[in-house]
Amino acid sequence: MKSETKPVTLDDIAVGNRYLSREFPLNTAQIKNFARDFDPQPFHLDETAAAQSFFGGLAASGWHTAAMTMRLMVESIPFMGGLIGAGVEISWPRPTRPGDVLRAESIIIGIAPSKSRPDRGIVTLQTDTFNQDGEQVQKLVSKLLVFRRGAV
Repeated sequence: MKSETKPVTLDDIAVGNRYLSREFPLNTAQIKNFARDFDPQPFHLDETAAAQSFFGGLAASGWHTAAMTMRLMVESIPFMGGLIGAGVEISWPRPTRPGDVLRAESIIIGIAPSKSRPDRGIVTLQTDTFNQDGEQVQKLVSKLLVFRRGAV
């Protein structure tokens, strides 16, 4: 696990580096508020409708889980210049529920320095989001633009 508080660059990282986030508690109001604004489907908004749905109960939007994961990543991955996305693959193996306490574990799985722009590279990062029971609620594989020392 890496726990730097100062920004790190492409020169400071290696495949296998891990970043662990803090915990993020989730409640019913948060699920409904996000859904009302961004994903207004009954299984995110209404307990009765949700109980009759595929989910069998109120479930957070996958996009809400992604947004919470992004928050946790920003707080725990100190890349110089921020987390600048260049593409993602995302899956939600199980629903996020009211009362869940999420945490994210990120690992660098690839580093590709740019051949045409020597001040940067693309880092492939896998971030798994887990609930309080250790069950995976999201898998995110992202490509991030990361700068070399002195570039930003």
